[in-house]
Amino acid sequence: MTKTLTRAAFEALEGQPIGTSDWMTVSQGQIDTFADCTHDHQFIHIDPERAAQTPFGSTIAHGFLTLSLLSAMAYQMPGIDGTVMAVNYGFNKVRFVSPVKVGARIRGHFTLQKFEEIRPGEIQTTIAVTVEIEGQDKPALVAEWLGRRYFGGK
Repeated sequence: MTKTLTRAAFEALEGQPIGTSDWMTVSQGQIDTFADCTHDHQFIHIDPERAAQTPFGSTIAHGFLTLSLLSAMAYQMPGIDGTVMAVNYGFNKVRFVSPVKVGARIRGHFTLQKFEEIRPGEIQTTIAVTVEIEGQDKPALVAEWLGRRYFGGK
């Protein structure tokens, strides 16, 4: 279980890293399942023979697959005591910097950029995220992610 911090302790992390997720391997099975879910069957994702002939040299994960894995990575970051519900509020920016080749290992680095109270019992966080690809200098993606957290009440 992920540790939790008091609201004040979490807010005090503003401007600082809050954590790094574990490594996860992106498999062809995940890529194929994501292709089925999103109806994005472009050959660079699902056809190893054709993809091998591209500059990538193999199949690559969908950028949106890599982006969607942020949720699993974020579950490893500290929570805030008293949170009743947390929701994805969107992104200020997302950039897909480097392709994630099948079999690559990735992990997320999270920094709390901003912590703000929207109204009593509701906060918004802005988290800078970089998804690292093991053994590569350039990241898979960089993003500025907005989240809302709700405390007590209705």
